Amino acid sequence: MNYRVIGGSQPRADAWEKVLGRPIYAGDLAVAGMLHGKIVRSPYASARIVRIDTSAARALRGVIAVLTHEDVPQNALRMELPGRMAEATAGAVLATQPVLAEGRVRFQGEPVVAIAAETPEIAAEAAERVRVEYEPLPGVYDPLEALKPGAPHVHEGGNLLRAWHIRKGDIADGFKRAEVVVERTYRTPFVDHLYLETETGIGWIDAEGVLVLRVSTQVLEHYRDVAEVLRLPHGRVRIEGAYLGGGFGGKEDVTVECLLGLLVWKTRRPVQLVFSREESFIGHGKRHPYVLRYKTGATKSGELVAMEAELISDSGAYAALSPWVLLYSLVTATGPYRVPHVKVDAFTVYTNNPIASAYRTFGSIQTCVAYEGQMDALAHALGMDPLELREKNFIRKGDSIATGQVLESEPMLGETMRRAWEALGSVRAGEGPLRIARGLAASFTPYGRMCWTRDSASAWVGMELDGTAVVRCAAPDVGGGQTSSLCSITAEVLGLAVEHVTAVGRDSHFTPRAGTTTATRQLLMSGNAVLKAAREVRRHLADQAAEMLEAAPDDIELADGRAMVRGSPDRAVAFPALVKAATAAGRPVQALDKYDAPSAPTIDPATGQGKPFNDYTFGTQAVEVEVDEETGQTRVTKLAACYDIGQAINRQSAEGQIEGGAIQGLGHALLEEVVLEEGVSKNPHLLDYKIPTTLDAPPIVTILLESGQGLGPFGAKGIGEPAMT
Repeated sequence: MNYRVIGGSQPRADAWEKVLGRPIYAGDLAVAGMLHGKIVRSPYASARIVRIDTSAARALRGVIAVLTHEDVPQNALRMELPGRMAEATAGAVLATQPVLAEGRVRFQGEPVVAIAAETPEIAAEAAERVRVEYEPLPGVYDPLEALKPGAPHVHEGGNLLRAWHIRKGDIADGFKRAEVVVERTYRTPFVDHLYLETETGIGWIDAEGVLVLRVSTQVLEHYRDVAEVLRLPHGRVRIEGAYLGGGFGGKEDVTVECLLGLLVWKTRRPVQLVFSREESFIGHGKRHPYVLRYKTGATKSGELVAMEAELISDSGAYAALSPWVLLYSLVTATGPYRVPHVKVDAFTVYTNNPIASAYRTFGSIQTCVAYEGQMDALAHALGMDPLELREKNFIRKGDSIATGQVLESEPMLGETMRRAWEALGSVRAGEGPLRIARGLAASFTPYGRMCWTRDSASAWVGMELDGTAVVRCAAPDVGGGQTSSLCSITAEVLGLAVEHVTAVGRDSHFTPRAGTTTATRQLLMSGNAVLKAAREVRRHLADQAAEMLEAAPDDIELADGRAMVRGSPDRAVAFPALVKAATAAGRPVQALDKYDAPSAPTIDPATGQGKPFNDYTFGTQAVEVEVDEETGQTRVTKLAACYDIGQAINRQSAEGQIEGGAIQGLGHALLEEVVLEEGVSKNPHLLDYKIPTTLDAPPIVTILLESGQGLGPFGAKGIGEPAMT
């Protein structure tokens, strides 16, 4: 289908602002008379707090507040479980994380004392003067050890946080049919998000007594968490989302919000709180490390017949989002392949390691490491081309995944694999000690939340008297172009140029609720909400134009800022005159609408059977790798990625997501690991924690397939997280 705007590569509205360094981020804002916050954190991964002495810190001139758990009205970050998520966590030990540690600490970096002072230097000195007496306690630092009888308990009730299971077919019969069986164990490490902007915010109390927090966040709805902690009505807390200097899931959980809100509310003065790089490393959630034990069986002809897997993830000291990250791993455990007989047992476990939570791909990347490792091992055992083996077993339209969900659209996996592989070009020979080889990984990743959460998003679209349009939608833009996509959708529907549409968001008080910018859900959810609202506005404009031009509403076209009669372009009215006439006639030129994602019952907790997600993004990435056999130096020299994205809303943004995801994935594969010694980080700084730079990035070829079969606006699929899998 031909679109005017959709599928093009319009520059984002904020592109030049960011290139020129002009956006105001959360840490750039200053308020007259503001204080500076500082958090005292535990140096221990497991210890009892014997005594906290803040007297010397309080006595320091310029210190306004020194707060402990006794100063927090409700010292717990409760897990809000939307829809039927609570039902899905039945039996889980959802340990509540305190805002400030009370009685004991369970991970290095756990907040213990919050300070507000007149200058950053005074706040830092006050933190040095706080005396906390700790009694070290036995801890547990390996998820396998944590499950053993007699292991120290991180929380009462045991170390098992949540288990999920899949049972499909007859696993014993499946392995009887197998003529080749491959068994391997894979491990993935703790990985940090390492966004350029650390967790940051500034807060104040406005003239109406509302606590306002301008923070770097992916979730505006955290105003509810702050309100609960301070025991305030939800309407007395407002969150403004600033420009985000990177998130990748790390700013999905509460970071500075409750600590900052507490300091502002207690001092009644503006406060700025900026985490140092080391604080960011030890204080926020990481990607979950996994131990993945796989056993895969196939016939001699390469047909997969059985797969058995045990997935064990390290949740760290608190629950955070671990039960749902594990669910994504469960669903994707068999990869994008037809496997008739499946047994998967998945567990997430408490340890005294750093908290693990959301990170781009949300549990899908760990299983991809394992199921694609198994496919390569099987191909080797069978003496079969790895591409041929994959092609033979790829799931297709009408097939069911391990949960029994039947795919309603064609995954196009074979084409994504062939296109990615061909894009690497001709094979070159290594010289001297250099060896050059190629490999690929196919994957499928959900976009949108679990079906049983009954997810929804709202948006408002309205016309101004000058014929331009405004979109109001509380969807934080995390750098993926979410805001620009909403403008493109509106422009397409209303026949406007993109530059004549403005998106207003990032404010919990003044924009319709759109939910979190997580789970690759915003294009699906907010995009569809904006599409519905824009179509409603279009209907009203067409009715007004039909009356003015003496035509039927169905014959009205909107394009280039005009309403015209189809086939008679001279019979037209410009938008400013049209909007003014509609307003004078009492016709609405704005609409508030809501999109509800399709829902389904919770999957069976014993067998995993059911419909966990509404849809998936499928694709393949291929690489050429150069290895020096003498030094071990490994370098990716080419990378090609091909995905079916349904429909590009902004082609440049979609390609950028894939390029960024690919480079981030290379970091995970080759460079990155949070190194821990009994829960204590040994590399919490940029000196020793390395991520890819432009010098490490190979040439990247991105190939977009557009089946038009996604559930998003105009048939789009999500690509933000799948791009890294």
